[in-house]
Amino acid sequence: MFAKAFRVKSNTAIKGSDRRRLRADVAAAFPGLGTDQVSVLVPGKEELNTVKLYAHRGDAVTVYVSGGNPILFELEKNLYPTVYTLWSYPDLLPTFTTWPLVLEKLVGGADLMLPGLVVPPAGLPQVQKGDLCAITLVGNRAPVAVGIAAMSTAEMLTSGLKGRGFSMLHTYQDHLCFSRRSGDKSSLPSIAPLALDSPDLEKEESITADPAMQEDLRCLTLEGEDENGEAQQQMCGRKSLSEASEDSNSRGLNPDPTDSRTLQEQMDELLQRCFLHALKCQVKKADLPLLTSIFLGNHMFSCCPKGRQLDIKKSSYRKLSKFLQQMQQEQIVQVEELSKGVESIVAVDWKHPRITSFVIPEPSPTSQTIQEGSREQPYHPPDIKSLYCVPANMTLLFQESGHKKGSILEGGEVRTIIINYAKKNDLVDANNKNLVKLDPILCDCILEKNEQHTVMKLPWDSLLTRCFEKLQPAYQVSFPGQEPIVKKGKICPIDISLAQRASNKKVTVVRNLEPYGLDPCSVASILQQRCQASTTVTPAPGAKDSLQVQIQGNQVHHLSRLLLEEYRLPRKYIQGLEKAPKPAKKK
Repeated sequence: MFAKAFRVKSNTAIKGSDRRRLRADVAAAFPGLGTDQVSVLVPGKEELNTVKLYAHRGDAVTVYVSGGNPILFELEKNLYPTVYTLWSYPDLLPTFTTWPLVLEKLVGGADLMLPGLVVPPAGLPQVQKGDLCAITLVGNRAPVAVGIAAMSTAEMLTSGLKGRGFSMLHTYQDHLCFSRRSGDKSSLPSIAPLALDSPDLEKEESITADPAMQEDLRCLTLEGEDENGEAQQQMCGRKSLSEASEDSNSRGLNPDPTDSRTLQEQMDELLQRCFLHALKCQVKKADLPLLTSIFLGNHMFSCCPKGRQLDIKKSSYRKLSKFLQQMQQEQIVQVEELSKGVESIVAVDWKHPRITSFVIPEPSPTSQTIQEGSREQPYHPPDIKSLYCVPANMTLLFQESGHKKGSILEGGEVRTIIINYAKKNDLVDANNKNLVKLDPILCDCILEKNEQHTVMKLPWDSLLTRCFEKLQPAYQVSFPGQEPIVKKGKICPIDISLAQRASNKKVTVVRNLEPYGLDPCSVASILQQRCQASTTVTPAPGAKDSLQVQIQGNQVHHLSRLLLEEYRLPRKYIQGLEKAPKPAKKK
């Protein structure tokens, strides 16, 4: 929220009535505060200012400043405490703990990922998705950040502490802190942590002092840019307390305890196993040339056995490029730098003995049952049927068949009703069975005003075509195992467009995924992995309760494969596929 400089719109002293209203809002928002504490936080006579500003994303924020320190800020009619307020009331919000080295990434605008949490002996606090939480550092209860939980505690534990945990709103040392005047709270105070058993303290101290652990925590990176040119944050090398202690002792990821080899040897073997598995089962000749980063992220990681985690840094190669150089020397693959600094696999020898002799591992029946039970249901495209709605000016034509204004009909039903009406009223021309005489009702329903005295007969195909054109469109969407959904109007196709953002960067924007049963967040997650690019999900402008997915770069080709080949959606319901980048001409 305040990771970048903001623009101040106004700075005014708060009125007495507004001060009392603010005090009531604080008491309602934070019931844990007593009346006396609210009076101290929002003083009755001391200087209290209201600062209205625009954050770098364009959000309108109201900040309440007391004694030069921002104490509260309001966003979309919700009140949030600043770290200065939380230093006085450290137990005001549920508190989660992370490592000191993570703070600089949070200040830079990164969200807190679950692997970066330190799990205390008593367990994580119980929160629900959307709850306001405070973030502290190991060894100090003074909060350094305020954020919103991206999932509940139960979901955090179910996910194995993986994924995005908290969306950060405000951190210590961000631009909101720099905006303070000569307040009295310029540096982070030290608040002693709650009492722990001595073994836990010793364990925590030993982990914090481990230089290898410190080095892993420095592996926090910011990747990608969103529509405002700001960094989209993704953190690597984040570890919980239990994971950190295992790594500080073993320095390996999920090693096989029954294997007598060193952890480095085990990781080398796992790396080659995933490499051969990916080449034999996933990569096809049509995929070449294939970026090495996509080969690793989309293919090798997915071939990693259940319960193991592939980490090239733990192998003797340390880098993917060195490993692929070795595989190239063995003449399994050919790697070239097609563009500056970007390597791609351009050729694969699928007849190489190491690939042909590789045996694809089969999952055990037990693990396969567990996977099938826990796996999400695969996506099945909906059955979309065009329907027609009877408008008011055609009610007389359809009332003989028992239909009224607003009735929904299929195309075959409309055709049958029109034919029966013509035959029942003797409108079929006796001399030419292909012509239908128009009675007053048909004239009013299907003819234009200038035609009503000139057109007396119409061929069957023209009559039916005009009837369909006069009916209001509607559609029915049916998902497997669910009741059909009927709506008026035409179904909006999935819209793929390209847009220009800051610094002349291209982004791909996808809209209207929801009518087809697609979750924009899930689609964004899949595209982020496949495209190796940052993705964001934002409200679609001009559409109520609809989200759009934005991917960095021109990713229409990946979207085309996902929607047409994997989701098997008909091409007629997708617009914008022609915007895919054209392959470069060979010199």
